[in-house]
Amino acid sequence: MSLQATAGRKGGATPPTARGGLPWFGHMLNFARNPYHFVSAVASEHGEIAAFTLMGQRIVLLTGDEASEVFYRGSDEQLDQSAAYKLMTPIFGEGLVFDAPIARKNEQLRMLMPSLRMEAMRDHSHKIVQEVEDIIASWGESGEIELVEFMKQLTINTASHCLLGREFRYELSTEFAAIYHDLEEGVHPLAYHFPYLPIPKFRRRDRARKRLQELVGGIVRKRAAATDKPSDMFQTLIDMRYEDGTPLDENEITGLLVGAIFAGHHTSSGTAAWVLLELLRNPDILGRTEAELDRLLGADGAVTFGSLREMPVLEGVVKEVLRLHPPLIILMRKVMEDISFKGYTIKAGDMVWACPPVTHRLSRLFSNPGRFDPDRFSPERREDRNLMAYQPFGGGKHKCSGNAFALFQIKAIFAVLLRRYDFELVDTPESYVDNYSDMIVQPKSPCRVRYRRRAAAAAPARPVEAAEPPPECPAHRKAEAAPVARPAITVAVDRQLCQGHAMCMGEAPEHFRVGADGTLRILKEAVTEAELEKVQSAVLYCPNAALRIERH
Repeated sequence: MSLQATAGRKGGATPPTARGGLPWFGHMLNFARNPYHFVSAVASEHGEIAAFTLMGQRIVLLTGDEASEVFYRGSDEQLDQSAAYKLMTPIFGEGLVFDAPIARKNEQLRMLMPSLRMEAMRDHSHKIVQEVEDIIASWGESGEIELVEFMKQLTINTASHCLLGREFRYELSTEFAAIYHDLEEGVHPLAYHFPYLPIPKFRRRDRARKRLQELVGGIVRKRAAATDKPSDMFQTLIDMRYEDGTPLDENEITGLLVGAIFAGHHTSSGTAAWVLLELLRNPDILGRTEAELDRLLGADGAVTFGSLREMPVLEGVVKEVLRLHPPLIILMRKVMEDISFKGYTIKAGDMVWACPPVTHRLSRLFSNPGRFDPDRFSPERREDRNLMAYQPFGGGKHKCSGNAFALFQIKAIFAVLLRRYDFELVDTPESYVDNYSDMIVQPKSPCRVRYRRRAAAAAPARPVEAAEPPPECPAHRKAEAAPVARPAITVAVDRQLCQGHAMCMGEAPEHFRVGADGTLRILKEAVTEAELEKVQSAVLYCPNAALRIERH
């Protein structure tokens, strides 16, 4: 169902409405009690489109792949992301991201991409490995940890080291961790409607934001006086200019750094915790994962950007965790123009929600959806090929730009942890559940695991054969022309999905070029048989699945 084909029609039916609710407050009590259970029950009763009210605001819930396409493919003029996320303005800062006009916001988000591109990723792997080795250096032979808190500390260390620079990681690590904690606490359900309510959480949030800007200003001045400039995101933002030539001020640098760390850490700690928990609840998959790492890296093999791309078992585990435990319960947009979907009209002024955990559990989209099954992402099955069904990072042009870094970061963490230690659950497997009381989903505390130093991997380090590139989706094949000895092959891009990660340029520079502004140019549309392998790799490793190969 294409949004462009349905937007603008008038006079459709009102979406089915959830029963019950109080005047003005609507269903707020049930929603606040457990947001996921509430939206899941609404979708189960009414299907892919349903409405309810929260504190005077009409919400239209869209679940499933067709309804999600309405959500993710909508233009900014139809569905405004900024109007839905005003709660982030006190955290990012005034005039930043969701508080900026559409064109300005998109320009700011593009400024973050250089540190999330392929060439930057190559430099990040050794930093992540160093952080993991450092944090477990004091573990000894055996012990017990609170897993969620451990992963929060580890991922803030890795994200700040890779994305923010040496000052935040080594000179300000303790203070920055406290600042970030207070900013993160500001992402609270009340902030959707009352972001400046004078409550302790919001006061701490505002003090933290002010202090962070003071620290950023000091680093900017210190770096201006230095002759040796580091190559990190911080310096990139100092040197960055808007299209009109204007440099970023301290408020803007601060806000974009906060945006980067939220993308690199905000959702990764819970996902990393669930990776270990699901491996421990599924010993056969844990065994396969450890065997893959032993075969590829042995006991002391280097974890590199290249080796991290050759771990299909571990990657499948991470992707399946993101399907069953997506870190965000809801994604939101404000409706600016009436939209029609299957005979229903969503009115301007409504809020529309997508709900990844509900969509991810639909049996028509995922086989046996309640089962933890990393093999569903194998080249043979490819249950993530439907981009409107598999949506842990959102979708469309507003898909989280940190998705490639998050996958890379989590794989690097476990490429170290699982070769150094064996783990076991302290409590019964069924006691480890999602905590849906917070906006960012984490395993519920206490979340305890034991560790014991692992004997050295017996297998020598040797390369694992890379997984075969997935076959082309039949929907992307064009009608066959008259038989020829060798069919013509071309490569195409979905401009709405491309965010400028430049993975394609790293794989096939003869075909792709990504400019400083993040715009992709296809240098050669036609692909010869000799070039096909490189172009297939470019398609395979595109984080947003924006490329496709077409045979004519």
